[in-house]
Amino acid sequence: MQDEGPFISHLIQAAIPSPSFEGKIVVESIGGGSINHTYRIRTDHQHQFCCKTNNRSRFPGLFESERNGLKLLSDVGAIKTPEIISCGVEGEIQFLILEWIEPGTRNNKFWRLFGEKLARQHQVNNRFFGLKEDNYMGALPQSNHPNENWTNFYISERLSPQIRLAADNRMLTQSHVAQFENLFNSLPDIFSDERPSLVHGDLWNGNFICDKNGLPVLIDPAVYFGHRMVDIAMTRLFGGFDNEFYKAYQYQFPIVGNEVEQTRICQLYPLLIHLNLFGKSYLDDISRILDNFS
Repeated sequence: MQDEGPFISHLIQAAIPSPSFEGKIVVESIGGGSINHTYRIRTDHQHQFCCKTNNRSRFPGLFESERNGLKLLSDVGAIKTPEIISCGVEGEIQFLILEWIEPGTRNNKFWRLFGEKLARQHQVNNRFFGLKEDNYMGALPQSNHPNENWTNFYISERLSPQIRLAADNRMLTQSHVAQFENLFNSLPDIFSDERPSLVHGDLWNGNFICDKNGLPVLIDPAVYFGHRMVDIAMTRLFGGFDNEFYKAYQYQFPIVGNEVEQTRICQLYPLLIHLNLFGKSYLDDISRILDNFS
C-alpha cells in the first residue's frame, strides 16, 4: 500500500484550517477492518484525530451513514460518541475524521456505567421500527424501511435480505431456508411487545471504547429503532461483555420475556452478515440456532 500520509495530512489541513497545523503532522496507520483504512493523526500542538478512508464506489455513502448514526446517538446524550470533525469525498476516496479517543481501563465501574447508560439509551423510543434512511451493517447495506411491527420488520428488513443473499451464493441450503421460514411463524410468540428503542445495531466488543476517564464511547454504529434485545444479543457474541454490564442494565431496565430465545433469534442477523461477508465458518452457529427452534 502506497504512503497515504501526505493525502491524509491534506485532508486534515483542509478540514480544520488553523495556524496550529502549520507545523508537522504525523500520520500513523493503525490498520482497520475489512472495509476501511484507519489512521491516527498527531499535530505539533498536541491535537489528535482519527481518520478513516475507503473507496466511495465500493461503499457509497457509508461514512455519511456513520456520521448520521453518531450524530443521532450523540444528540440523545445517553452514551458519549467521538466528536465529528469532517466527512467528505476527495476523488474516489471518502473519509471520516473524528476526535481521537485515548483509551482507559475497563474496570468494574466502567462496565456498570456502560450497562446503566445503554439502558438509558434504550428508553429513547420511536413510533416505528427502522429509520428514515438506510445505512450499513459492516460492509453490507442495511435497509431500514419503517414498520410498526417488530417481527415483520425483523423478517423483511433484517433476516430475509441476508437469507436471499446467502442462498444465492450457496452459503445456505434450501433446507436452511425452509427452517428460517418455519421460524418466522414463531417470532410473534418469542418477542416481548415493546416500543422501538434506539439501538447501536452492531454492539460487539470492538465497537466501543473505554476512554481515559472511564466513560464508554460508542463507535461504528449501525443505528435504527429496533427491539432492544438486538444490542443485548450482539454483546453476547464474540466473547461477550463483563457480567457487571448485564447486572447494571437489568437493574435499570429489566428484560421482559424469554431472554435466551430472544437472544438467539437476534444473533441470527449478525451471524448471517458474517456468513455473507466471511464465509461458511459461521454456518454451524446459524444451524444450531435453527435446530433449537425446529
